[in-house]
Amino acid sequence: MATTRLTDVIVPAEFTPYVIQNTMEASALVRSGILTRNGAIEGQLSAGADAFTVPFWNDLSDAEADIANDDPAVEATPRKLTAEKQVVRKAFLHASWSAMNLASELAGDDAMARVQGRVTAYWTRQAQRRLIASLNGILADNVANDNADMVLDVTGEAGAAASFSAEAVIDAAGTLGDQMGSVTGIALHSDVYRKALKDDLVETIPDSQGRPFQTFRGMAVVVDDLLPVQGDAYTSVLFTPGAVGWGMTAPAIAAGTEVENRPGAGNGGGQQILHSRVNLAIHPAGFTWVEGAVADESPTIAELTLASNWRRVVERKAAGIAFLVSKL
Repeated sequence: MATTRLTDVIVPAEFTPYVIQNTMEASALVRSGILTRNGAIEGQLSAGADAFTVPFWNDLSDAEADIANDDPAVEATPRKLTAEKQVVRKAFLHASWSAMNLASELAGDDAMARVQGRVTAYWTRQAQRRLIASLNGILADNVANDNADMVLDVTGEAGAAASFSAEAVIDAAGTLGDQMGSVTGIALHSDVYRKALKDDLVETIPDSQGRPFQTFRGMAVVVDDLLPVQGDAYTSVLFTPGAVGWGMTAPAIAAGTEVENRPGAGNGGGQQILHSRVNLAIHPAGFTWVEGAVADESPTIAELTLASNWRRVVERKAAGIAFLVSKL
């Protein structure tokens, strides 16, 4: 009986772009507009160094305008335009799978689609986990260094006021000040999501391609159990469009997809190993990466959660993220 092997279905030059493109389209975070594909980030991922700097101009000061007069001796004092910078950290990632186990699942007419779907789904989940870890890091930084001005914590309230609710979400969005109307997405732990469903706060609508898409009072819903839970306190995250930029590319030197043949493995039966490599950067806008204790060449998911690795460099309402800490 003929058996479909990885070398029959994988064409590396075609497979790598397929994986990258579909990873960046499949995630609910991308579909919601929370994650925005960033060409500048992607351009830098193929360059050298483990990080790169994005400088930006601050907005003009809101200091009161000068009062004009007719005295020629009174000179106006020009104000200066200030700048800041954001450091974006790259991650150089690899995963591999043994064909001895995988190939047995891939026999059939749709072998290529099955392989592509499995690898794409893996990188989609990895990107989402790295985003959640980064959010945990900037939350920890905000509590430690900015008086938790991005956080609404209702867990100390009495009775129902301590629970997740539409009112609490509105108040959390209110930490953005006059930018609160820009919130378009919300990430929930599955326990909180179930409460929102029971409270009839979640609506299912089709997206632009007809796929079902869930919203919470008009905000796109993302469900992820990596969101922080401490005892009975759950953290939900609100986003404005483009609050997080990201890019993913194939490595500049190593092959993005590579099939390794080991003919002697299995007592001569042979083994194939599929290697998949990507360069990835996920960066919350308005924050800079502060290189702290990173053990290897790229930060791990655990290292992304550390407050010491993040610092906000814009005023509060220019950072399009808010956190709600509530009970069920």
